[in-house]
Amino acid sequence: MGLGLLPLGLALGVLITHAGLPWWFASLSTAVVYAGSFEFLLVGLVLAAAPLATVALTALLVNVRHVFYALSFPLDRVRGRLARGYSTFALTDEAYALATGPQARSWSGARLLWLQLFMQVYWAGGAAVGALLGSVVPDSVTGLGFALTALFTVLALDAVKEQRGDLPTPVLALLSALAARLVLPGQMLPLAFALFTAALLVRHLATRRRPSDA
Repeated sequence: MGLGLLPLGLALGVLITHAGLPWWFASLSTAVVYAGSFEFLLVGLVLAAAPLATVALTALLVNVRHVFYALSFPLDRVRGRLARGYSTFALTDEAYALATGPQARSWSGARLLWLQLFMQVYWAGGAAVGALLGSVVPDSVTGLGFALTALFTVLALDAVKEQRGDLPTPVLALLSALAARLVLPGQMLPLAFALFTAALLVRHLATRRRPSDA
């Protein structure tokens, strides 16, 4: 997974350079923001000089799903306020996918922290290198933003394999995107994320009330 974040960071760095932003913006974003998909959106928001309120609302809608990650992320294994603070900050989709899988049930808090730290290092390092080398990548190269979509697709396929009778997450995502496209096409992405988050919450509450099959 860490090696998978490296090319994604490269894509983000190249995208930042092609957008005309300074190379250090890539390092600053990956160190302070560290929000994956939102960082790709942030490039456009910065270029458009979007109001701070718009940036904050977009960040909330895109990342609000992380609130629900906390329901099942094994944060209780992490000891110390500083360590827990960083673990919460570095709770990405990829870290959640690995830390909540069957293979991670015996992982210690220290191992979870190292996992999250190395993921951010791969992401930040890839972005810095991509920003520095962005000038040698032709502007004709397109589809860099799709790299993140490809990774999410892989994570979604793994989630489907582990799903047991519930409505698959990719189906929820697809239905959310279609509904947002029909209702508010000009603001499709924020609305789709909001609908997707609501759908995940409803599914979570529904599965909690369901009697165990065991």
